[in-house]
Amino acid sequence: MSADTTLKISRMERRRVRNREAMITAGYQVMSEKGIDAATMSEIAEIADVGSGTVYNYFSSKDELAVAVMERVMHRLAERIEAVTDTFDDPGLIYAYGIRNVMLATVEDTRWRKLLNRSEVMADAMFRVMGPYAIRDIEAARAAGRYAVSNAELVWRMTTHAIMGFGLEVSHGALGLAALDDSVAALLGMVGVSPEAAREIVQRDWPRLPPE
Repeated sequence: MSADTTLKISRMERRRVRNREAMITAGYQVMSEKGIDAATMSEIAEIADVGSGTVYNYFSSKDELAVAVMERVMHRLAERIEAVTDTFDDPGLIYAYGIRNVMLATVEDTRWRKLLNRSEVMADAMFRVMGPYAIRDIEAARAAGRYAVSNAELVWRMTTHAIMGFGLEVSHGALGLAALDDSVAALLGMVGVSPEAAREIVQRDWPRLPPE
């Protein structure tokens, strides 16, 4: 392969990366302002400054773009959680605060609620995007003697599905938001927290998240 061909491919790849990033950024803006249902691909393409048909070269549907947008939403939620938990002295509270706020997002944030019917895809995205934070926090609490868990990665993978299940049950009316504390306590049991300690943790007066 010639140097000119390599340079051309490199430029094409950079353009593809820029276009995809621009579409996710535009999708994030529009879907955050109007909701997933009201957002249109043509509006997103216009804000991203790409042709209407170009969007479909990167995302086969609005639903697929919405999942990519949600990965960004998850990443920013993880950063907002970390901004609060960085002030915590007790490692055992960090993971609890994180899962509580992710569970709240599934029922309070319309962007999450609209994709609950794709819970398997969302759980996988949550595992990948938020996993580095959650697994680190579980292992830090274990090292401090606050948690008793042998496989933090497995626990987090199971927890992502439990969180999406919680959101689905609330959205279907099978559970009320009052079940949040009991649900967080149950998930803390997965990392070896006793029922008594879990109840004490979930009944704390938690600080609010910073705005997005």
